[in-house]
Amino acid sequence: MKCSICALALLGVAAATSVCAQDAIPDLKGTWSGKGKSIVFGSHPHHPGRQTPADPPRVRDIEATYIVDGQDGRLVWGRSSSTVADTKEPFAWAIASDNKSIVGADMDGYFRITLLSADRMEKCYVHNGTSPTHSIVATCHVMDRVRR
Repeated sequence: MKCSICALALLGVAAATSVCAQDAIPDLKGTWSGKGKSIVFGSHPHHPGRQTPADPPRVRDIEATYIVDGQDGRLVWGRSSSTVADTKEPFAWAIASDNKSIVGADMDGYFRITLLSADRMEKCYVHNGTSPTHSIVATCHVMDRVRR
């Protein structure tokens, strides 16, 4: 009987610890970097060229860096650039209650991000033809936190 009570007590402690760990909002501050491919109609500072949205789409490589300058609970902000254009474009992200799903926006597009681990995320980004450049872009690729 004592063994059963001890086992139940340990199970309760383990469950409580698991719930607390799930409630911890991830800290995203720092630098995140990744490479991937984008599909692009038209041109954009990160995808330069003379193409227009009416031209055939191009598949382009991109290497992007996101610097998360601040975080207040589930709200995150910073600036992004690529190896092609050092735009330091502002972005804003919001972390969902599952602590893995993130949505956000920058000056002309939208993010859907999934945290894969504390230092790795899959970032998907899109913008449509109503952006200032009238280009259309879609990409998904993995980004890692840069440890210094």
